[in-house]
Amino acid sequence: MQRPNPFQWLWYAVGGRLPERLAPWVLHDVTARTWVWRHAARGIVVLAPIAAACLALPGPLGLRLAMVLLVAIVGVYFSLSYVDESCELRAVKHGYEHGIARVTRDARNEKAEEEARARYAAQFRAEPTERTSR
Repeated sequence: MQRPNPFQWLWYAVGGRLPERLAPWVLHDVTARTWVWRHAARGIVVLAPIAAACLALPGPLGLRLAMVLLVAIVGVYFSLSYVDESCELRAVKHGYEHGIARVTRDARNEKAEEEARARYAAQFRAEPTERTSR
């Protein structure tokens, strides 16, 4: 699988479309085990110039730092609020069907989720052997 170069990745991070030969990497990017962290990194790339502009404004340093903190908190919050939809749209933009990212992630996690359900059922859904009476 071919990876984008740094300039292509920056373009991709701000919402640009990569060449078709990089489409498998895009699917990997939005379905990897670290897909949420990757999305957060892309969001930080978008927010960094805004935060830098806040630092460049005139005014007390405390106010400028508070503005940077506000940009970071609000920007990351909204970015992570729509992480599923954003990753799906990235996959669609690169030629995949809508829903493929979620299906791919679910298929990868299916065995671990089944084991967790079995442990839960064994611990909390098992019939009690003897009843306690009041």
